[in-house]
Amino acid sequence: MNEESPRPEPSLPEDEPAGIRAPVWAHVLPFVAWLFVMQMLGDPAGWKYAVRTVLCLGFFIYLRPWRWYGRIRFKNLPLAVGIGVLVFFVWIFFETDFMSQWPAVQDAYLKYGTQPPWKMPEVDLDRSYAPEVCGWHFTAIRILGSAFVIGIIEEFFWRGFVYRWALAQNWLTLDLGKFDMKIFLLVALFFGLEHHRWFVGILAGVAYGWMLIKTRDIWSVAIAHALTNLILGIYVVWAGKYVFWS
Repeated sequence: MNEESPRPEPSLPEDEPAGIRAPVWAHVLPFVAWLFVMQMLGDPAGWKYAVRTVLCLGFFIYLRPWRWYGRIRFKNLPLAVGIGVLVFFVWIFFETDFMSQWPAVQDAYLKYGTQPPWKMPEVDLDRSYAPEVCGWHFTAIRILGSAFVIGIIEEFFWRGFVYRWALAQNWLTLDLGKFDMKIFLLVALFFGLEHHRWFVGILAGVAYGWMLIKTRDIWSVAIAHALTNLILGIYVVWAGKYVFWS
């Protein structure tokens, strides 16, 4: 999928501790902490999302998983913007008024595509993060946390670690442009099932995964994901579509 010559990735320093700041933990712990805190505190509520955001941002900064990657390549920013915007439109597309012209398709998506198959569809509109309910400060944290914290953490976990770990034991030195169809689709599948909107989540996983293989630049993919979540958050508040945050 990418004809560009491989770019060597930074190797693990000789004095790097084998404990919590080792490569696997650095990639995994911020993401696991996000899920754990969400499970422990419950969701939604403004202050709970703030706690989760601050705590996991702290883990991410302390563990510094970006140590094992090159710097962002600014030539990839236009593609990052394009992919970020595209995934946003895909994410909301089936729930727009435009798709109401095909009610059978829209109803099928709302019934089967907005929750994993083993869960019942959610029909309640939760406005816990509406500024008139929780205050603009918690609404802003909800938007910024989903974009610049979990959006970036997910990329280092799913694309930086899981995909390469599934390909090779020495995953840390594996070329970011390495492509394996089976593993690629499996990671996209599990990434999608992590989200309520699992169907468009899988499509998003394909888009972000393709971009990593194309660019070999984890930061540009993280920026694309952050941009998707940022635009989605602004759209949710502007249009009152809090169902995307349920």
